[in-house]
Amino acid sequence: MQVTETLNEGLKRAYKIVVPAADLEAKVNEKLEEARPEVEMKGFRKGKVPMALLKKQFGPRLMGEAMQETVDGAMAKHFEDCGDRPAMQPDVKMTNDEWKEGDDVEVDMSYEALPEIPEVDLKSIKLEKMVVKAAEADVDEALASLAETAQDFDDRKKGSKAKDGDQVVIDFLGKVDGEAFDGGAAEDYPLVLGSNSFIPGFEEQLVGAKAGEDMEVKVTFPAEYGAENLAGKDAVFECKIKAVKAPKAAEIDDELAKKFGADDLAGLKTQVSERLEAEYTGAARAVMKRSLLDALDGLVTFDLPPSLLDAEAGQIAHQLWHEENPDVTDHNHDAIEPTDEHKSLAGRRVRLGLLLAELGQKNEIEVSEAEFTQAIMNQARQYPGQERQFFEFVQQNPQMRQQIQAPLFEDKVVDYVFELAEVAEKEVSKEDLQKAVESLDEE
Repeated sequence: MQVTETLNEGLKRAYKIVVPAADLEAKVNEKLEEARPEVEMKGFRKGKVPMALLKKQFGPRLMGEAMQETVDGAMAKHFEDCGDRPAMQPDVKMTNDEWKEGDDVEVDMSYEALPEIPEVDLKSIKLEKMVVKAAEADVDEALASLAETAQDFDDRKKGSKAKDGDQVVIDFLGKVDGEAFDGGAAEDYPLVLGSNSFIPGFEEQLVGAKAGEDMEVKVTFPAEYGAENLAGKDAVFECKIKAVKAPKAAEIDDELAKKFGADDLAGLKTQVSERLEAEYTGAARAVMKRSLLDALDGLVTFDLPPSLLDAEAGQIAHQLWHEENPDVTDHNHDAIEPTDEHKSLAGRRVRLGLLLAELGQKNEIEVSEAEFTQAIMNQARQYPGQERQFFEFVQQNPQMRQQIQAPLFEDKVVDYVFELAEVAEKEVSKEDLQKAVESLDEE
């Protein structure tokens, strides 16, 4: 096998690979010998078919496999010998289009090599970590919010009309074409108006109702309704309004605490304080991560593969265009040309991505299977009732696996650098942290 360099310019590489016909024939014969013991053919005992017959029947198909394996082997050996790592899948083309059995195979291979990443003195990096303590006022505000979500309802004055947000206690019986249907009746049902828990149009018709009234609510089941016998059908619900109740925030006391799994109010305050500080810590980490990336971006410089730059700039331009045009949900639009700003941002992302990947590889940082599985499960919760299907989809989709694994790997590398960098803690107010977080979106 002969490998000849035809281009070495910057990070661009090109080679001509010639696979001798004799090597291909040897590979085909090797495959035939491996398969021969299991081959059966009329007139011959199993494993005793002459090589000439095997070659006539299976040779052409095995020749294609041999060519692919031989070229793949040549590429693998090339990268092992030269130490290059291709930025993207190499472009491989067979150049002797008129090839016939007995000819050498000639292949052109081109790619962009990943650059050499310079060493970085991680211990020289200085970072500031913002620390925010949960103030008593913040805890009280969070408790008040919890009390709102755990609201109770008190009866309104006799004769009061139900308002949006009120709770009406009703008996109802639903009918389609004059016939009651399964699941269409209930007694003493507490319905919060505006909760959108009933069929569209149902709750709005109860606004203004009074306790003691009988009403008919007319609605149309959605065309995509789960029960096929009701989908798209007009229905009439006979409703008896038994009570109209106004919302009232729950008392902030031990009973409220028990609703949220705490033993008492003091325990709930502790939980709330810990949750707030965990949120502050997460926000502070995001700010410190940006500072770290800014520091790394200023410490290293190296050539970047044009193919990676173009792909990243195109992705950035496409994403931002869709953010500016939210009404367009498909990709049937004109090509979006990246601007200089897109290309500049792409350069930063590619450079930092390559640097973090290099740091992770050199320091043997890996995402464990348990960490990966946990991340999938966290995302699967966004699809209630379809968690298993989502999990199976990710396992069978390499691109989706990469999308989930990449940020996990990046965060592990960032945490590794945090441990080596010089980090000074600075206690700040919640407002200062909030401003720092908001500035992340502005840059």
